[in-house]
Amino acid sequence: MKMFVSERRSKIMNLLHDKQRLTVKELASNIGVSEATLRSDLNQMEEEGLLTRTHGGAILNDANNETSYSARARRNQQEKRLIAEKALSFIEEKQCILLDASSTTMELAYLLRQKNIRLTVITSGVKTALELNENPNITVILIGGMLTKGSSSLEGTLGLSILEQVNIDLMFTSANGFTPDAGFTDFNLYEVQLKKELIKKAKVVIALIDHTKIGTISSAIFAKTNQVNTIITDTAIKSGISSELSTLDINVINASS
Repeated sequence: MKMFVSERRSKIMNLLHDKQRLTVKELASNIGVSEATLRSDLNQMEEEGLLTRTHGGAILNDANNETSYSARARRNQQEKRLIAEKALSFIEEKQCILLDASSTTMELAYLLRQKNIRLTVITSGVKTALELNENPNITVILIGGMLTKGSSSLEGTLGLSILEQVNIDLMFTSANGFTPDAGFTDFNLYEVQLKKELIKKAKVVIALIDHTKIGTISSAIFAKTNQVNTIITDTAIKSGISSELSTLDINVINASS
């Protein structure tokens, strides 16, 4: 059976999270596609900032004895906090909100932990759930699933039945890449499968995207552009992208203005 590009690249990233460094030969053996195809994948993934090419293979960018999640959490942290502060203004007393397991929504969880507000929060992020559980006024529901390698998120759709019992007012999500044409993309195929389902359950979806993700495309699409109501970012979006989003009636908020 032919493997989709997104599935192949997700497998590459999962293998790199496990091993940190792999040769093209090792990847070909594990994935079952030609070395020429893998070289093309690796070159493209390097352009997207997912890995670094080496002679005969690739290494994970965040391989310096730290997990990929912790490295992502530190990257552009000031911008993410700015975005999270703006996102906080959308949340009202007694709402039921959904947070994915991204490092940007984790910044929102930090702020919610300190806020005197009664909420129900459903999340696929283990660290997010533990953070929010420190606030006695917040009811935390963790979606079940398998723990993702190199991350603190849960993958798979095992725990989605809980969503049939609640009404979700808002979902906050982030992405590894976004363009109006491709939509919202991420590199882990299994997390993407879960995020696709979560987006369907929310009345309103708000994307928290720092400027480094806008105009880039990652391996797999989890949401079309028109599935998102609002985008909060940390700088002004380029006029071409901004006009496309305006045509789609998507509210764009610059958190730094």
